[in-house]
Amino acid sequence: MNYRSFVQRHREEWKRLEELIQLLHKNRRQWAPKHLEEFQRLYQKVTQHLAYSQTYFAEEETTGYLNDLVTKAHNMLYQESTSNWKQVKQMFGSSFITLIGEQWKFVVISMLLFFLGGLAAFLAVYQDPMSLYTILPDSIAQAVDPSRLGSQDGGVNSPVMSAEIMTNNIQVAFLAFAGGVTFGLLTVYLLIYNGIIVGALAALFMVHGKAYDFWAYIVPHGIIELTAIFIAGGAGLLMGYKLWVPGKRTRSYQLKTYAYRSVLLLIGTLPLFIIAGIVEGYITPSTLSLEAKYAFAFVTVLGLLAYVIIGKINAGKTKEVHGS
Repeated sequence: MNYRSFVQRHREEWKRLEELIQLLHKNRRQWAPKHLEEFQRLYQKVTQHLAYSQTYFAEEETTGYLNDLVTKAHNMLYQESTSNWKQVKQMFGSSFITLIGEQWKFVVISMLLFFLGGLAAFLAVYQDPMSLYTILPDSIAQAVDPSRLGSQDGGVNSPVMSAEIMTNNIQVAFLAFAGGVTFGLLTVYLLIYNGIIVGALAALFMVHGKAYDFWAYIVPHGIIELTAIFIAGGAGLLMGYKLWVPGKRTRSYQLKTYAYRSVLLLIGTLPLFIIAGIVEGYITPSTLSLEAKYAFAFVTVLGLLAYVIIGKINAGKTKEVHGS
């Protein structure tokens, strides 16, 4: 069966399942037994359609649509038997990693935009340190003094600093995500701009022979923080792309469908920002040696890798259960 025949043959069933999901969501008490039987029958059939589409039409848009439809139907079907805690556990234990795997291209593009801005700023400041005052806002450029790096170690109010950093980072992530509704233009700007700040500062500290010290204060929290920003940026780019290139469906439909995925990606980054904020408030300004801070950064890399691997394992188990 070719792709067009597959869609034409089954799209009425998909549309009917969508209608039943909306009906169930509005008022479960009004459901008749015939509705439940039809819902379960269609859920099983669409699950089979999803498996077929993943096998033969993996790159087509319909596969993503069916995946979302089956997920909504599954959540609706087992909503009563699944506690809120289990839903949270599933979200952060497997669903979040699965979403990243499905949208990894946008996360990579988000990362490349950040590094593009960073590289351009690094080269500019490295060749002419005075260009720092042209590239960065005065509030940042005037406050930077490489000779004072580490002079306040242990002398900061860590709880307050941690809370402020977490709030700021989450705001940046939300703006990067919300920028998707501007067709992704705001998201692109934020990613490049944040890359410019890091790149310009990295060049300044290198010129002053403080590169080793500078990165020791960045990487303990930066690895987790930047990972979360790249994911949030990827969520915004995904939404923006679907508005630019809606395909055969309307832009309003694409916004509704992919905004849901993007919101889940954004929610999934919140624990990462919390961890990064705690590290930046307590570990970064601490009196630990530079080597200890690099070692801590290495541990965060291992932690992220372990989280991804465990998430993939859990997602595989969940898929087996649903497939059976």
